[in-house]
Amino acid sequence: MNGANDGRPGQPSGTSEDEAPLADGESDAAGLEDGPKPKPIYVLEGNTLRTRLTRELGIHYPFVGAGMAFVSLPPLVVAVSEAGGLGMLGTAPEPPGVLETRLKAIQAGTRRPYGVDFIMDRLEPHGFTTRDHVDTCIAAKVPVVVFHWDLPPREWIQALQAAGTRVWVQAGTVELARQALDAGAQGLIAQGRQAGGRNLGSTPTLALVKEFRGLSDAVPVLAAGGIADGLSAARALHHGADGVWVGTRLVASVEAYAHPLYKQRLVDGDAGDTAMTTLFGPEWPGKRMRVIRNRVVREWAGRESSAPRTEASEPIGTTRLFPGVLDVTYVMPKFSSFLPTPDTQGDLEEMSLPAGGASMARIDTVQPAGQIVVEMMERARRLLESPEGLDEADEEDRG
Repeated sequence: MNGANDGRPGQPSGTSEDEAPLADGESDAAGLEDGPKPKPIYVLEGNTLRTRLTRELGIHYPFVGAGMAFVSLPPLVVAVSEAGGLGMLGTAPEPPGVLETRLKAIQAGTRRPYGVDFIMDRLEPHGFTTRDHVDTCIAAKVPVVVFHWDLPPREWIQALQAAGTRVWVQAGTVELARQALDAGAQGLIAQGRQAGGRNLGSTPTLALVKEFRGLSDAVPVLAAGGIADGLSAARALHHGADGVWVGTRLVASVEAYAHPLYKQRLVDGDAGDTAMTTLFGPEWPGKRMRVIRNRVVREWAGRESSAPRTEASEPIGTTRLFPGVLDVTYVMPKFSSFLPTPDTQGDLEEMSLPAGGASMARIDTVQPAGQIVVEMMERARRLLESPEGLDEADEEDRG
């Protein structure tokens, strides 16, 4: 299946420096100067960007959609993959049976490569990801599996690779990236401090890409954090990334399973409108998140440890878990870490709204995901043809 205008040979492409929007209905459903210069990215016929990532996966653009829990469901995955990128399913906290249903929906919607993103936390005795999740991916022959936050058991990695699945790890530190390579990871996602959502990083994205590249020149390295338009994508590729990992920009897409007011906050926000906080749990307590500074974040900024126990507070709303499969009603406790979806009712000023401010500064409207992929990558391609100015390290580093 092909998107109606995915930038492939024989299809119309942008005619000016500013990207022309796609027609209605055409898409439905991330080396610095003081280090060695990265190898040049060669622009081939057919309006494509050729990198290690595109060669290994056989995709058209070095664009990967972040596997965001609750938001990155099959419609978004299919839309990104059909546009020439790599769509990524967000799984937490869905059980293996729901994952199996999601994978069937993706496979019915596209024959192009896609992936699945898992959260790992060994400190949680009943974590989001189990061996049954891994076996479900093996049975479905998922092309790429990503682990975030911590490393999975080595035998999980080996089992996936034996089945032909590529295993990547998203990391915010050089130490975790080194451990991932030692465990056999075939790709690294450099999560800079600009990235929204669950984030352990303290290093700017482009600097972290450089550090990861210093660990290995044999695996793809993706830039994550602050990638939301053609300029930020081009800058990441110019500075040594093999591809970009795009989250916040895709929340503000038609296909993202996010509450419409949440999407609008991304459109209206700017670089200084997010903060790192450990306020939100209790589903996964004490973990750092970059979120929009809404009322509850401002109220408890700097004193998260003094926040009242959730069981002593009134609920902040209701939502629906595992939509379209199990449809379980969930009462959201105070400080719930579950973000608002179209099924959520309640006050969004009390809710977790994951976002990267650096990306929000680059978002002007909610668009179809396929349009986002093509416009971002085609603009990046044009900028890389004449890369003057891409050496600048302006990353909207305020968040």
